Amino acid sequence: MLSYQHAYHAGNLADLHKHALLAVALDYLTRKDKQLSYIETHAGRGLYRLDSAEAQKTGEAAAGIRRAEAESWLQAGHPFLQVLAAVRAAHGRAAYPGSPLIAAHFLRKSDNAHLAELHPAEHAALSWVAGFATIHRRDGFQVAQSLCPPTPRRGFMLIDPSYEVKTEYEEIPRQIDQIVRKWNVGAIALWYPILTDDRHLPMLTRLKQNHRQALVSEIRFPPVRADHNMVGSGMFVINPPWGLDREARRLEDAIGKGVRGGVQ
Repeated sequence: MLSYQHAYHAGNLADLHKHALLAVALDYLTRKDKQLSYIETHAGRGLYRLDSAEAQKTGEAAAGIRRAEAESWLQAGHPFLQVLAAVRAAHGRAAYPGSPLIAAHFLRKSDNAHLAELHPAEHAALSWVAGFATIHRRDGFQVAQSLCPPTPRRGFMLIDPSYEVKTEYEEIPRQIDQIVRKWNVGAIALWYPILTDDRHLPMLTRLKQNHRQALVSEIRFPPVRADHNMVGSGMFVINPPWGLDREARRLEDAIGKGVRGGVQ
C-alpha cells in the first residue's frame, strides 16, 4: 500500500481536472472573511517537477497541463493558473503544484490546515514545502475521523487515495458516511479514477444514494499509453461551494473539446 508515488503522474489530465476544481473551490471559500478548516487525507509530496526522471518516464503531463496551457483550456485568470504562476515563480518553470501547495496559495494565516501522508518519502518531501499546515504521518482516514468536526466547522476536505487496493472502493463510502455524520456542513471532495473495467461504479452508486445533492464531475480521455487503463477522472463533492457546479461543467466541456480535437 506504500508503493504509490504521484511524481510519475503529476500534471496529467486527471490532475488538471482535480486541481482546477480544487483551486476554484478554495478561491471562493477564502473570499469570505470567515475562518476555514482544510483537511487532506492523502496529500502526497506537495511539489512536483515535470522535468524529473519520474515525470519524463511517463510523459503524462504532455497530454495534461502542457496541452491545457498551449491550447488555453482554462480561461485567463483562472484560479489554478494563478497558483501555477506563483509556484513557478518560486520554484522554477518545471515546477507543478500538488494539492497542498494549491491550498497554501489560498489559505490565510487564520485558517486551520491538516495534511495526512503515510508514505515515508512523500511525507518527508511534504514536510519541506507545507509549513502552513499540521502534517500527519498516519492513515488519512484515521486523521480525518479524529479531526471531524474540525474547528472552525466551515471548511473543505480533499480525499485523494491511490486506489492501490481494490477494497478501497468498498471502504471509501463507509468512511465518507461517517465523516459526513460528524461534519455535515463541510465540503467533502473525493477524487476517483475511471478505469477500463469501470470498477468505480458500485462505489459511485452507493455514494449517490447516500448523498443525493452531491456534485458529480467526470471527464473521459484516451489512455496515455497502451498499457495504461485509466480512461477518465471523477470528482464527487458533497456540499460543493457555490459556483463549483458551473465551473465543473465548463471544465468538462473545455477538456472534452481539447481531447477530441487532437491526437494524444
